[in-house]
Amino acid sequence: MDFALDDTTTTLLAKLDRFMLEKVYPAEPVLAAQLAEYPGVWSPPLIVTELQADARARGLWNLFLTGELGAGLTNLQYAPVCEMLGRSPRLGPIATNSAAPDTGNAELLAVYGTEEQRSRWLEPLLDARIRSSFCMSEPDVASSDATNIETRIRRDGNDFVIDGRKWWSTGAMNPGAELLIVMGKTDPSADRHRQQSMILVPRGTAGVTIVRPLTFLGFDDRDHGGHAEVLFENVRVPATNLLGGEGEGFAMAQARLGPGRIHHCMRAIGMAERALDLGRERANTRVAFGRPLAEQGVVREWFARARIEIEANRLLVLKTAWLMDNVGNRAAHAEIQAIKIAVPAMLERIVDHMVQLFGAAGMSQDLPLAELFAGARALRIADGPDEVHLNSLGKAELHRPAHAS
Repeated sequence: MDFALDDTTTTLLAKLDRFMLEKVYPAEPVLAAQLAEYPGVWSPPLIVTELQADARARGLWNLFLTGELGAGLTNLQYAPVCEMLGRSPRLGPIATNSAAPDTGNAELLAVYGTEEQRSRWLEPLLDARIRSSFCMSEPDVASSDATNIETRIRRDGNDFVIDGRKWWSTGAMNPGAELLIVMGKTDPSADRHRQQSMILVPRGTAGVTIVRPLTFLGFDDRDHGGHAEVLFENVRVPATNLLGGEGEGFAMAQARLGPGRIHHCMRAIGMAERALDLGRERANTRVAFGRPLAEQGVVREWFARARIEIEANRLLVLKTAWLMDNVGNRAAHAEIQAIKIAVPAMLERIVDHMVQLFGAAGMSQDLPLAELFAGARALRIADGPDEVHLNSLGKAELHRPAHAS
């Protein structure tokens, strides 16, 4: 395995680094001011639109998508790029049109969509003319087991009719999220992994109600459309809106979540580096009990352990990306689970120490640390909670032959 940066990645990273330094980091306080100026408004702040225009002009666009539709990067090439975007999680990904849930939804449409579906939805998504939402989790069942979902998608002539309640539908509060990709059961009597299907629902369809926004640890994520509870009551769409085939929804969800999980982990490495940068400046300039914090033994231990953990987790992410490129997502399943467990926990520990280093300031809106911590904690649940991945990975490890390497 060779993780050395190739010429394409090196050139792209240099361009992205300039963009981050010149535009993205300076825009963070602008974003905060614009969000404060228009409370309750879920449309993208003006600064996001301005950054997107600049990123597009620099050739920093749709970086996440492989092939001719996107930047054409492999997972291994995208890893350091995505890490750099994660250093400004509220602006880096969205500025380059590489933010969830549009990334996963675009990948679904690119792989499973018909020519008509790609023309209607994928093209405007990749052009940032619309946003989208992914509606899978439900409030009344344990959605960590996706076979539990109860939303019904039943055939009625040339249509499908959808009834159910979803929540944590990322981006759905944004009025520009014109497409909702909904997972539900088309055949409850089939094998438990063949009961589910996915269907494309235009936002304005009769019977679709955006019930309320949801916050996590007090943050509403208005900058990228928030998270919503969504009600589907007798929602009728043409049968041609089915994404893929009937009964393929569970497999498609797993295919979507694999790249989504590694993208989260790539960004989380960047988030950890950003937290460490903030803490490093604080430790070297703040004096307590007659000497800089950087001279305190416990602080030095925090930074030493942080560096070890970041480097170890980065290597595991790079190995996973290499495997996904060379042997496929299915063969990389154990590594995808491993990084999904390890990286958010690493980020949470590092940010927690940096909050402690800043004291009360670390918990305030004056620094991004509180939001970084909330994001890290959310990642330990999003795309499957730690316990599900630990159980599955542990089961596989216990059945590994003794001679396996």
